[in-house]
Amino acid sequence: MTDVDNGVLHTLFHTDQGGHEQVVLCQDRASGLKAVIAIHNTALGPALGGTRFYPYASEAEAVADALNLARGMSYKNAMAGLDHGGGKAVIIGDPERDKTEELLLAYGRFVASLGGRYVTACDVGTYVADMDVVARECRWTTGRSPENGGAGDSSVLTAFGVFQGMRASAQHLWGDPSLRGRTVGIAGVGKVGHHLVEHLRDEGAEVVITDVREESVRRILDKHPTGVRAVTDTEALIRVEGLDIYAPCALGGALDDETVPVLTAEVVCGAANNQLAHPGVEKDLADRGILYAPDYVVNAGGVIQVADELHGFDFERCRAKAAKIFDTTLAIFARAKDDGIPPAAAADRIAEQRMHEAAVRNR
Repeated sequence: MTDVDNGVLHTLFHTDQGGHEQVVLCQDRASGLKAVIAIHNTALGPALGGTRFYPYASEAEAVADALNLARGMSYKNAMAGLDHGGGKAVIIGDPERDKTEELLLAYGRFVASLGGRYVTACDVGTYVADMDVVARECRWTTGRSPENGGAGDSSVLTAFGVFQGMRASAQHLWGDPSLRGRTVGIAGVGKVGHHLVEHLRDEGAEVVITDVREESVRRILDKHPTGVRAVTDTEALIRVEGLDIYAPCALGGALDDETVPVLTAEVVCGAANNQLAHPGVEKDLADRGILYAPDYVVNAGGVIQVADELHGFDFERCRAKAAKIFDTTLAIFARAKDDGIPPAAAADRIAEQRMHEAAVRNR
């Protein structure tokens, strides 16, 4: 067994980042499927979380990502008030090259084999059309198209929830939830980020954007010839003078030992999962006086939407639930102040308390 494999197993069984109930390695040679399904905690109900399709450098890296993402979903679902635990799946490969109908059907069969312990949905590299295919083999699939009984694109409410988190951050820091006249930098204007731009422009905020995909940036700039400008990359974005809010909306690990010291924004509030690169970054942010809105709290609009799909989707009902992210975020800031801890730690305490109470009830 390699050192990397030992590292993954050590994480799973011996660290605070582990504690997962179940990890399933899936392989279908006929279609080329290699996937990992991680179930972190089901005290509150069946695990719910999306499927990420990504060209990982190694299988060990894919397992580690699945573990981290699943754990984050437990906390996200708990803070969103959902009767779901946390789970996540990753498919190893390039979605542009490797994704096929046969592969998605094979993946659906693996999810179905878990008998409802894990409910899947879209994530990076997977879309509504993909979930429609997966659902042909697995009834525990959400994020499907309206034509197939689903709720459609969950990025709409994800962006709305992040916007509510920004408003709550503004209320806490500046005494006014309005973002009019504020400058917001968004790293990643794909599925969620481009909807977030619309909310911010409607509010009267100035927006600075960047994305690795030039076509994503061009789409935004063509639609908004004023009030939006682009910079070359994230390194430039985090250094923009006068930036009020920084919104990481791409992959995780955006806040690390290199970015935090040079970040000009007073608030971090974005849609990306696992923004803190390692434990301790939340304290570094607090030491610099930067208010951090915990990612799994503010980006919960999407999971609120896909969870509702299991009970007969109603958009307005979901939007009302997602709007409560404003109040939840404010409550976390208040708890952090009372306990003298960073907001990320305060959110963890609240989520862990809910999961613990559910586990006790289930004994």
